[in-house]
Amino acid sequence: MSILIVLIPFVLIGVAVIFVAFSGGPGAAREAYLTKGSRAFTVLVPIAFLGLGVVVPGLVLANRGQAQGGAGDLQTASLSKTDAEGKLLFRERCASCHTLKAVNARGVTGPNLDRIGEVSKKRVLSAIKIGGTGEKRMPANLVNGADAEHVASYLSKVAGR
Repeated sequence: MSILIVLIPFVLIGVAVIFVAFSGGPGAAREAYLTKGSRAFTVLVPIAFLGLGVVVPGLVLANRGQAQGGAGDLQTASLSKTDAEGKLLFRERCASCHTLKAVNARGVTGPNLDRIGEVSKKRVLSAIKIGGTGEKRMPANLVNGADAEHVASYLSKVAGR
């Protein structure tokens, strides 16, 4: 469906360009539209423009929530309030370094959390407290208290899947 949302506007633009080209230019196309076009054509062109100008952007805006992260079954998994907070915190503070499919994060310096193996809440809390493995690659205590608990709870459910 998302491919069609992207593809249809380009097809309609292509048809409009072909119409203008075969009519002899923009002025001739306007004259053909106003005087020589059939009734169906004069109705369909404004509908196509409304579709491009209103419906397509509306569909894009309506589906923007999907862009907030997730791939496969992790994208549509329902989260508790704690885990939703952990997902948001991870996206804000950790996603630039770590890769995690659950939030569409493609980090560049930290380990890929999809390939790190089993991730327990205790393991995540320890990594947050000491800064990863303690080799000073990750800042220690990047999140604290309840925020650290939320991130750890979320990661224990989605990392390595």
